[in-house]
Amino acid sequence: MIYENLILLIHVLLAIGVVVFVLIQRGKGAEAGASFGGGASQTVFGSSGSGNFLTRTTALLVACFFITSLGLAFIAKQKAADSSNINVPSAVEVSPVGSDVPVSATDVPISALPAE
Repeated sequence: MIYENLILLIHVLLAIGVVVFVLIQRGKGAEAGASFGGGASQTVFGSSGSGNFLTRTTALLVACFFITSLGLAFIAKQKAADSSNINVPSAVEVSPVGSDVPVSATDVPISALPAE
């Protein structure tokens, strides 16, 4: 139970991180504006370093997100397998009209069934 909550917390933080890193990245159309004085050489990571850093970090976050997704799916499968062992009666209980005692469908003689 504690592992599920921990993986779920990491999963949510990774999802937020992926969204943030995708939104930070510039599209391919933004490079056209750089030739008209966009100042790409004055970035923190250098002229082309931010693209590589953001791309690699996003790829790492997405890979970790995928791994936590598989982990949560495995945990959900285990929980479903554990909950399928509930004692549910297999026979449907039928009570005849006017009787307060439930009778199983297998206890009714064939002669008591209505003829068609």
